[in-house]
Amino acid sequence: MGQALYRKYRSRSLDEVIGQEHVTTTLENALKSGALSHAYLFTGPRGVGKTSIARILAHRINQLDYTGEDMHLDIIEIDAASNRGIDEIRDLREKVAIAPSQGKFKVYIIDEVHMLTTPAFNALLKTLEEPPAHVVFILATTEVHKLPETIISRTQRHTFRPVEPAKVIAHLRNIADKEKIKVTDEALGLIAAHGEGSFRDSISLLDQAASRGSEITGETIRDVLGIPPEAGLRELLTSVYRGDTAAIVGLLSRLTTQGYQASAIAKQLGQLIRADVLADANTGPSREELLDLLARLIDVPASAEPERLLEIVLLRAALPHADSGAPTSSTKTVKATTAKSPSQQASPAEAKSSQIISKAETSESLQEEPQSTKRAASPKSNMDTDVDIVQVWPNVLNALKSKHNTIYGILRLAQPQLDNNHLTLAFQYAFHQKRIHEAKNRQIIATIIEELTGAKVTIECIKSEMSAPTTPPAVEDEVVTTLSPKPTTNDASSLTNVSNIFGGAELLES
Repeated sequence: MGQALYRKYRSRSLDEVIGQEHVTTTLENALKSGALSHAYLFTGPRGVGKTSIARILAHRINQLDYTGEDMHLDIIEIDAASNRGIDEIRDLREKVAIAPSQGKFKVYIIDEVHMLTTPAFNALLKTLEEPPAHVVFILATTEVHKLPETIISRTQRHTFRPVEPAKVIAHLRNIADKEKIKVTDEALGLIAAHGEGSFRDSISLLDQAASRGSEITGETIRDVLGIPPEAGLRELLTSVYRGDTAAIVGLLSRLTTQGYQASAIAKQLGQLIRADVLADANTGPSREELLDLLARLIDVPASAEPERLLEIVLLRAALPHADSGAPTSSTKTVKATTAKSPSQQASPAEAKSSQIISKAETSESLQEEPQSTKRAASPKSNMDTDVDIVQVWPNVLNALKSKHNTIYGILRLAQPQLDNNHLTLAFQYAFHQKRIHEAKNRQIIATIIEELTGAKVTIECIKSEMSAPTTPPAVEDEVVTTLSPKPTTNDASSLTNVSNIFGGAELLES
């Protein structure tokens, strides 16, 4: 049986280690000067050389040759994943007192040390703090955050880094030439990208692809990794950008039927979106929308139902771009107006009266329409993109109140102003302005406005130095009172200030 390539090409000396020069240089100097530590901690991602350097260091300490496969009585390797209990560590504590049999030091290499239990760490702590003079510990882990600080503080820590893609590609090319493996530069680039800085993962993938017996191309690596074709992914993203929900569902179904995993689809979509954002490509959605979609795609691989979550994420991203329908010739156009100043805004009674008149006019227009027309009409088709935001605002607040009460409580304190489908919301307090300015909250408000009016608006939240928040137009099924009544006592003034800052709420008497 042939030897795996990652084992065959494992580093045998410190100068053979690639990409960790900051570690190997420090250790080489310590070996030359004799300034060795009693305990080392190697941390970093998988496959970057932690265990290889631990073995090389253990042999160099004892002035032994290292061939990669030899064993030595004074070099003891412990896998903490399968020897993680307190009994194993107690056994180690009893044996460390025994002098080395041949070498100068007994070296204990504990791999995946973060897997030890808390009692085991406690048992190891005393030995690490005051080890015998002939003992050296080398601890290795990929998850250093799981180690107790008391353990970390008693070691000399070396942090390993992911290897740069260019160095991985050069090393893979060297191995391919020695093994007479035909591989294209595109394939090596894909292998290095998939390895994410891990030599072991990259070499293992090259070994796997080489077993096919033909030249390794980019298509070979995509097939081995199950990476969906870029053309299909671009088609899927285009459907998202134009809001074509039916096409999204169909394309996802086709990709999964072809055997592509939802996690792989999400990862590749994320890479394409990231490239679009960095290139500032004019894809249609704003960069903020693209970043929001990118953040949601990251959660797909870890989901219990990645296929369902991927579908939901893409459909949610597509909804704001779905066609809302063109206005018909019979549509009444309402011209956009700027918001009134606090002194000019309608009183609650006037707003309520205006709302009743508007409802009456709507009722009359419906009665004049044929019955078949009423069934076919949708709320959006009867609205124009030019909106009187002062008249529409109470309906927006009502829609928010039922599902998003927190947003409603803050938004009722805003002064809205619409100009060319750009909605400006002015707040007296920075807390309110920052809260509504969050992307998800602005998206909720924009969606509700589009549902009510058919208008797609962009929203900007600003802080305005106004004397007090003004009362919004009357909200249906609510008794509206001014938010800034003239205080008659200090207590009334305090309650008013609280209401202004945190939004309307019911006050409970003690």
